[in-house]
Amino acid sequence: MRVRVIFRTVQPYISALAVILTAGALVFAIYFTQLGMQWITFLGGVLVAAILAEATRVSRLEWIATRRSAQLSAARDKLERETKLRKLAEETLAACKPRLQLIDEVLPTMIALFDASGQCRYHNRALLEWLHLRADQVRDQHIRKILGSGVYQETATSVRQSLDGHRVRYERTQKMPDGAVYKLAVEHIPQFGEDGKVTGFYMLMNDITSPGDLHKAAIAAGPASSVSVEPVRIPEATASQDRFIESFSEQISGHKDALNIRAAIEKGDFSLYCQLISPLTPESGEAEHYEILVRLIEEEEGMMPPGAFFPLAEKYGLMPHLDRWVVQHVTAWAAHHNPPEEKRKRSLYFVNLSAATIADPSFPEFLQLTLLEYGVPGAILCFEVPNAELVAKPAVVAEFAQRVRQCGSLVAISGFGHDRISFDLIRGFQVEYLKIDGNIIFNIHRDPVELAKITAINRVAKLIGVKTIAELVESEETIATLREVGIDFAQGFGISRPQPLAE
Repeated sequence: MRVRVIFRTVQPYISALAVILTAGALVFAIYFTQLGMQWITFLGGVLVAAILAEATRVSRLEWIATRRSAQLSAARDKLERETKLRKLAEETLAACKPRLQLIDEVLPTMIALFDASGQCRYHNRALLEWLHLRADQVRDQHIRKILGSGVYQETATSVRQSLDGHRVRYERTQKMPDGAVYKLAVEHIPQFGEDGKVTGFYMLMNDITSPGDLHKAAIAAGPASSVSVEPVRIPEATASQDRFIESFSEQISGHKDALNIRAAIEKGDFSLYCQLISPLTPESGEAEHYEILVRLIEEEEGMMPPGAFFPLAEKYGLMPHLDRWVVQHVTAWAAHHNPPEEKRKRSLYFVNLSAATIADPSFPEFLQLTLLEYGVPGAILCFEVPNAELVAKPAVVAEFAQRVRQCGSLVAISGFGHDRISFDLIRGFQVEYLKIDGNIIFNIHRDPVELAKITAINRVAKLIGVKTIAELVESEETIATLREVGIDFAQGFGISRPQPLAE
């Protein structure tokens, strides 16, 4: 490096010295030697060439100097313009500071700016005071953590519409920890970047609670909740059935009404288990999959099976909230454990969904936002749709399947073949797995008709490119028969018992 610097420094002097020496040699040759005209001409040509080369070099240096001077002048002009613009911006900011301070500290409207991933990038004081939070509990936090899981699930559709570029207005109720219920008018205003794409949205909230609303809330005060859930209408049941369900739930779980079950959902008084879904032909290269199971935590860490609390949850319309709780916690678990990329692409977590969730048009938006929040690909989830729901509401199931597939998730039909074989009902949408009803699998060694039925189901499934899973597999004999038939996967106590989802 030092040699290069020295060479660049002496290079101009070397060129000039070469020209002088060449000229001296030519003069010496003319006056003091007997060289002929040919040598004098040759030396004269060399001198001319050296002079031209030096002139060219000097001309190029002058051109470079002129260009650099022009660039320096342009940079100086640009710096002056930017200095003027900066000064103007500072003056404008100083002029706007009182108005910004009004928004930040005085304006009663609660304002927050969320980016496309749901992180809060701005908030004013009114929002902090209303939520009773510190600035560090809001700034750069996800909307779910700020508003609570219940409210986030309730507003998932509106958030998705905002991120699609639509202005959204709606009203909702908010129950505070002290039991007070407030009525809020909420507006989402999309924020667009210079390229015209949505970069986030502003959430504006105004408290429109009237004294009458507070009075009604005081009369109907109950356990605290962050979201208001209205019971859905269900077909009339007999008084004895209602008493049986309520008595059964109270005797086993101590949950006397829907509010307590909802509180259990919001507090996370559930535990997730998983059961292995194993490939029957290991040489096929198929990965092991898992079905997600939910259990309610009782006192002294006892576990309650779903049959003990599902009836009340379904009766009071709480299954969509429980389904969303499961989806949220499974995606959070997957993001936390961050399995290797190859395994994450191939292994699936099967999640059972209720009929109410399948019919809920806002669930796919919630799913997409949850996957975006935790940075988890939708391909790790496969949602199980009961075959009975497919038979009863094929159009609803088809719409649900198409929308969750847009999120990257897969679809399976569970309990397939229990009532009737319904291949014709899945022609309008794609299904990846058929879970053959466990009652059929359980009886394949007792009833040849059942064995013929699963053979036919498997043959047609292979023709349409759908993989088969046998449920309720409990013995090696059954596993051997299923391998002979060509069933792809098996699930049951003969494969693996449910285990807690690993921490």
